[in-house]
Amino acid sequence: MASLNPVQFIREVRQEVSRVTWPSRKETLITTGLVLALSTVAAIFFLVVDKLIQLAMSLLFGFG
Repeated sequence: MASLNPVQFIREVRQEVSRVTWPSRKETLITTGLVLALSTVAAIFFLVVDKLIQLAMSLLFGFG
């Protein structure tokens, strides 16, 4: 069974965090902008597809 030593745990966590390559502010802003832009494109795409399906159902069945 593993020992539960909080001091050792904190040391290991700090050691692992020091190995992480953190993104720069510029990289973070660019990726955030891309996520927002692609989310907007996806939302518009699904809106258009939904409206086309609604139009097709309206023409086929006379309601909708």
